[in-house]
Amino acid sequence: MSIFAKLDVYHDNMPRSAAINMAIDEALLEHASVPSIRFYRWDQPALSFGYFGKFVDVADYRAARDVIRRWTGGGMVFHGDDLTYAIIIPVGAEFFPASSKLIYAAIHSALRDALRANDEHAELVSVPDITNAGAAVGDSENSSQAGRGYNGACFANPVHADVVMNGRKVAGAAQRRTRSGLLQQGSIQHVDFENGLAERFAKELSEVCSEKSLSRRVLERAQDIAQQKYGSNAWLRRR
Repeated sequence: MSIFAKLDVYHDNMPRSAAINMAIDEALLEHASVPSIRFYRWDQPALSFGYFGKFVDVADYRAARDVIRRWTGGGMVFHGDDLTYAIIIPVGAEFFPASSKLIYAAIHSALRDALRANDEHAELVSVPDITNAGAAVGDSENSSQAGRGYNGACFANPVHADVVMNGRKVAGAAQRRTRSGLLQQGSIQHVDFENGLAERFAKELSEVCSEKSLSRRVLERAQDIAQQKYGSNAWLRRR
């Protein structure tokens, strides 16, 4: 059964800076009226780290990567060779009242099924499989202690409801819940993206998908957010 009755799908194929990518996700959270997913690319190798992370832990990567602090929680994620996405669930959407952990697991279940449709042996991590259970969600309101303080390499540390293949983590995500809705930012790695995975993932989330392009209003708002927030040293070094 699909998670969403309908879903707006943005295939944002223009490579963008880390600050702009984070800002577009936030702008979509402000403006989306129905559940939406955005797939996006990076204009250079990048590293994102969680809202509660410490800048000192990622500072050495700045020479080789576009380093950005996410608005969501969690650990360090290396970008460039991954399939990056953001899912926005507006506050008025039917699924929004569900717990953050339930939403996390439901989205990753859809991704697992999309991978299985291509004969990949994908599974969700369950609590008995890991030692840091409960750290699956790193959002501002509902993050566990591990989600708040953890800033290690995300893909070296599978947590409950992450997606694994042959014992290797291939998908993780982090969330933030606001008065506008819920934002889940995720990364998919170590799998074949050139076989329609994004399209299958969207279809698993909803049987009614509408292809969309980013509006001028969203892009203009994103430019403002990037300038005021994600592109500033104050945001990057806030912890």
